[in-house]
Amino acid sequence: MELRDTIGKITLDYSHYPGEDLYTDGAIEDEMLKIARDMSKVEYPSIIEERASWPIMYHFSEQRANIVDWIPLKKTDKVLEVGSGCGAITGMLAAKAGEVTCVDLSKKRSTINAYRNQDCDNVTIKVGNFKDIEPDLDCDYDYCFLIGVFEYGSAYMGGDNPYEDFLRIIRKHTKGIIVIAIENRFGMKYWAGCREDHLGTYFTGLEGYKPQDGVKTFSKQGLKRIFESCGEFTYNFYYPYPDYKFMTTLFSDKRLPVKGELCLNMRNYDRDRVVLFDEKAVYDGLIEDGEFDKFSNSFLVLLGGGSDRIYARYSNDRADEYKIVTELIEENGEKLVVKRALTPEGRAHLHAMRENSELLADRYGSGELKICPSKLVDEGNAIIFPYVEGRPLSELMDERLENDDLNGFEALFDEYLRRISYGEDKPVADLDLVFSNILVKGDEWTVIDYEWVERKQVRTSQLAFRAVYCYILEDDKRNKLNFDTIVKKLDITVDEEQGYREAEAAFQKLVTGRRKSMGELRDIIGGKLLSLEKSIADAAAEADKRRIKLYLDTGMGFNENEARYLEDVYDREEHVELVFPVPSNARKVRIDPCEYYGVSFIEYIGFNGKMIDIRDNKRVYINGKKLKDSEKNGITAVFFNEDPNIVIEVTDLVRSTGNEIRMGITTSLLKKEMIENLAGNLKRMIRL
Repeated sequence: MELRDTIGKITLDYSHYPGEDLYTDGAIEDEMLKIARDMSKVEYPSIIEERASWPIMYHFSEQRANIVDWIPLKKTDKVLEVGSGCGAITGMLAAKAGEVTCVDLSKKRSTINAYRNQDCDNVTIKVGNFKDIEPDLDCDYDYCFLIGVFEYGSAYMGGDNPYEDFLRIIRKHTKGIIVIAIENRFGMKYWAGCREDHLGTYFTGLEGYKPQDGVKTFSKQGLKRIFESCGEFTYNFYYPYPDYKFMTTLFSDKRLPVKGELCLNMRNYDRDRVVLFDEKAVYDGLIEDGEFDKFSNSFLVLLGGGSDRIYARYSNDRADEYKIVTELIEENGEKLVVKRALTPEGRAHLHAMRENSELLADRYGSGELKICPSKLVDEGNAIIFPYVEGRPLSELMDERLENDDLNGFEALFDEYLRRISYGEDKPVADLDLVFSNILVKGDEWTVIDYEWVERKQVRTSQLAFRAVYCYILEDDKRNKLNFDTIVKKLDITVDEEQGYREAEAAFQKLVTGRRKSMGELRDIIGGKLLSLEKSIADAAAEADKRRIKLYLDTGMGFNENEARYLEDVYDREEHVELVFPVPSNARKVRIDPCEYYGVSFIEYIGFNGKMIDIRDNKRVYINGKKLKDSEKNGITAVFFNEDPNIVIEVTDLVRSTGNEIRMGITTSLLKKEMIENLAGNLKRMIRL
């Protein structure tokens, strides 16, 4: 094998490749290689939607690169990326830095990386084990990126202190900043019922990893201990949300989330999850008590430095012309809001925003709704706003609802209507006057976002309808608000309401470019959401259906009031061994093997130590269909009703004392539909 190869402008270095890939996800990697080789990047979104596959989405979604996009790399920077995989991050690093060196164990994944980024002339991919490649790496990298890699430190290094050793070696090659993205062992999603990302098991990280797991994530305090034991005392934590893989928002200790802000929690794209509680409500409590940082789903850590960017919110599951990021920058104690275009086509959207601010300022100039001013910078590639203090109107409304203060909510809503309706006759309207885009400080209400402005007259009722509609959709707890009551306040007809709903659907399609949003992709690709309450209720209902009931006829027939359930009789799943005494005056014994449609295999019935012939219809009556069975003295019975029973005639078998009946039976419950189909099939078989 050649020691070096090229794909497009990418150089692949095989001088340390062991000759075979020691890690692979199998056939899916062949499919990904074909996509990277034969398809252009502009086709990736449609491929993700068409294939509806978690691995393809994970490796080809452009949102993966959000985690590094905000870092202010320069064209003079030299970058090392360890664990580059299929190149989801590599392309962004190459676009921002001057030189990128990648290290990855897999030849196939490195080939995928090379094909998808083949136009980058500043990337070298070194293929092989990190421990073998490491001695030949340069020692002057400005940045080293470990994105989803540090948790595999024991696999990279081995030994007693693999994570510390890994970090010390990386530091040896970095003169600047080490960037680590990793899941939080105590992340909220794991408490709430998501499986551990790497192992696919419930609560593994919370309970503590085992050495054989081969992977280990850490709490915030656990990471700090590792850093400080390696002499790393300059570190800055950031908190990607919902997690670092598909980050939409980045928080920092200087800009933590506020109540009501964390509402994108159902993002289990890769596997089923249990929903143990409302994550948003728990997050709100943690935020209120200042404990969010301990329970962030992921961490991003800058070792050896920090950034003037203290917050970033990405809006890039949109059409190219609307893809932007909103950043909060702090320089010398001063804060500034910057919106940056993520595509060349997005520049026009920023310019339109600048014009929108002037038009809206003119409309509301003499009113009581302040419009945050803006200015284009960076040759028109960004727009800046002053930082505005205040609480989101949505947060104030949430407080009213939480306290069941509906009158207070309506008062706020009435004030909102009064302020936004000013200048309604002007040919300009902000469609995005949702409650979270208005900051309230005392009597001053400031609009901080005006991306979506119609340059025509729009009724206040439509603006308010959209605000309430979006508000309720964001959080189930807001359903206590009577939407119809609010709509009545707006004095709109049924036809107008339907028109507003259709306008909202059309607006969303315009913004996304008819592509699926990340939320819609979760519905297509994601695993099931298993409700704890429903699971408990279903289990209880299942247990009730499996209860075994005993009746005794002592001459007066079977009496429901004298019947009893037999408790704790299952010795294994679906199987019971029944043993119970029978009085000397008993004539018949009735056993209900369950209380639902089902199939029972009756292994045997014994009375006073002697076996009863189950096939003797005069001795044993079953209100189901008996099927012959190869087992000696055993039969299968199918019950086509919800009250199955087995009646045993014992009049001539009882003794004066010491009567005992024994029974072995296995019962499986069946759905009503299955029983009905089975009954139909049996009837057809009889006719044939």
